[in-house]
Formats: sequence, C-alpha cells, structure tokens
Amino acid sequence: MPTSSASTTDSAKSSSGGVQSLERAFDLLERMADAGGEVGLSELSASSGLPLPTIHRLMRTLVACGYVRQQSNRRYALGPRLIRLGESSARLLGTWARPYLARLVEETGETANMALLDGDEIVYVAQVPSKHSMRMFTEVGRRVLPHSTGVGKALLAAFPDAEVRALLARTGMPAATDRTITTPEGFLAALEEVRTAGYAVDDNEQEIGVRCLAVPVPDSPTAAAISISGPAGRVTESATGKIVPVLQQVAAELSEVLSNPGGTTA
Repeated sequence: MPTSSASTTDSAKSSSGGVQSLERAFDLLERMADAGGEVGLSELSASSGLPLPTIHRLMRTLVACGYVRQQSNRRYALGPRLIRLGESSARLLGTWARPYLARLVEETGETANMALLDGDEIVYVAQVPSKHSMRMFTEVGRRVLPHSTGVGKALLAAFPDAEVRALLARTGMPAATDRTITTPEGFLAALEEVRTAGYAVDDNEQEIGVRCLAVPVPDSPTAAAISISGPAGRVTESATGKIVPVLQQVAAELSEVLSNPGGTTA
C-alpha cells in the first residue's frame, strides 16, 4: 500500500518530537568535536551506532553545506562555516551570563568574568566590572594560556592528567609573573588542589597584585568557568571563604540556564 505523506513525515520525527535527521547530524558534529575535529566514517559508526550508509548520507549533506569538509585522506573534519556559528554563540553566551555576573559583583564587590576553553586557550566572553575605583579589567575576547589563570585551572581540573600534559606541551608554560607555575608537575599538583577545594586560585600568577577565584560552570554545553578578580589586598584568604560559596551558587544557577533547551534566563 502506498505510504501517505503524513506517515512519511511522522517516520522522520524523533521520539522527542524533533526531526531525526537533524538530531543525527548535530550528534555527529558533536562526536567529531569530541574526537578532536577529524574522524573517519567507521569511527563515527562505532561511536554513534548508526549504519555507515546513514552516516555517509548525513556527512555528504554537511559537506555540501560547508559544515564538514572531506580531507585528502578520506577522513572528515569540521568545516569553516562552523566558526561563524561558534563566534556568534560565544557572544550570546556572554550576554546570557551577564545578569549572573552582575549578581557576583553585587555580592562580592569585585569584577566578575566568564571564560571558555577554546582549543588550547582561554577566551574571556563576558565581564561585569567592580564598582570600586581600583578594579580589574580584562578585555572581552582576550585570549590567554590556561596555566596562569584561575579560570584555566578551574576548567582543566576536569581533564585527565595525560590530556593536561599534552595541552601544556603544545602551549608551553611561559611565566607571566614570578609567581606563574611553569612546570607540568607543579600545575598538575595545583589542579589536584582545585579538585579537593572545589575552586581555583590565581594568586598573582597572571598579574602581580591581582588575585582571582574561579569555579567551573557544571554541565555547560561548552567548557566554561566564572571568576571574580580584584586587588590582592581585597581578595584575601579571609574573603575567599565568603566569596567561593557565592561563585558556586551563581555557577549552579547559570548551569541550569545554559542546559535548559527552553532558554529561560534571569
């Protein structure tokens, strides 16, 4: 019996009510990103459970749209059209985070920041400045190496030591100040302290006279952290005990917003 157009449409829907082919295409893009940006069809088939013909058809469409490119070795890599989407999304992420950063400023008195791990670098995507006349300022869009920052420690604490060592080997560990950690062993020890304490500290390691406290944003769709930074004379050890619970609470609330498909914001 001929298949009606209505039943054909229904069969293309996923169990969640979405379009199955779209869900599968985005799932493949995320699997490619998790694999480092370049994979073979057999690897995608093994990780996704989809048959090779289905993956080949989806990848052919993504290649035609410019979101994936086929390499000379017949493997597939994430395409350049994703860059514009990622940059726009990062800007919006900062916009969504700003009300939460403003709360941090109100409750701690210090400048609040949000940063992402982009490749091997930290990029700051949002900031709300302190109201103090003496305050810290980090330009939105600025990129720094993770080993000298509180947000870098907060983010890399979730990574296995082997991956952290590989990243440090790629970036090197130049000293921003005489307090910067410049050895992999020292940095890994610092990450263990972050895991135990639940927060990270940049103690004059990026800039002399400045201390920063940072925590990751749990379950963020991309690795993200929030922080406060201020003069070392204000962000003291005694102040840390009051500031960290506020950071962790705001990070948890921001996590709910970023992981909510409905996109509800504060």
